[in-house]
Amino acid sequence: MTDIPYQIEGADRPGRWLISCDHASNFVPPWVNNGDLGLPDADMERHIAYDIGAAGVTRALATALDSPAILSRFSRLVIDPNRGEDDPTVLMKLYDGTIIPGNRHADDAAKEARMQRLYRPYHTAYGNLARRMHAPVICAVHSFTPRLRGRHPRPWEVGVLYAGDTRLAVPLMAALRAQGWCVGDNEPYAGHLPGDAVDRHALQHGRPNVLLELRQDLIADTAGQTLWAQRLAPILTDVLAQSGL
Repeated sequence: MTDIPYQIEGADRPGRWLISCDHASNFVPPWVNNGDLGLPDADMERHIAYDIGAAGVTRALATALDSPAILSRFSRLVIDPNRGEDDPTVLMKLYDGTIIPGNRHADDAAKEARMQRLYRPYHTAYGNLARRMHAPVICAVHSFTPRLRGRHPRPWEVGVLYAGDTRLAVPLMAALRAQGWCVGDNEPYAGHLPGDAVDRHALQHGRPNVLLELRQDLIADTAGQTLWAQRLAPILTDVLAQSGL
């Protein structure tokens, strides 16, 4: 895999949407613990390492909306681009009951190296892409596991996350529920972490935004990813048009 820690698709597409995927990959660069965080392959294929299916949805959704997309090219377990730089969970040492051996003894120097080579270049590219666009609207695509270890099953098919800016989130939730889907309102997570990617690239600039969480069993394969992108694209288009933003 290339050393560039992000991928941009359709940079010159004319659509207003900027589709982001912060947790697109489970790749560990070779310079990080020789490319091995000490986890078995089965754990690196779990939701703890990346957002299963989210990259495929992102690409298909960006194509359907004729808009650009940016995707990370490193595992969230290496460094998490959807956290603020000062967030203690930006470098996870324990996630969903699993200890991350390659992070357990990571010191400040190791963290800073990952920030410089992965995290900051991703956000610089994200910010530059947004600035080149005319009146961009941020749509962050994530996915969630149907069930955390020892927890109840999660019923939502799609969740809409938001912080103080509800201009798109509220009408979008109504439109999604009108389809008969089980829709989470700031579920399965709260919609705002100070300094997170949406805060950094949308809220701090006054840009309209929404964060989508799709349940991973629904988008585990290409067919499911394409289906949900095709479902979401016209709804997002209509909600934005009706908002007047």
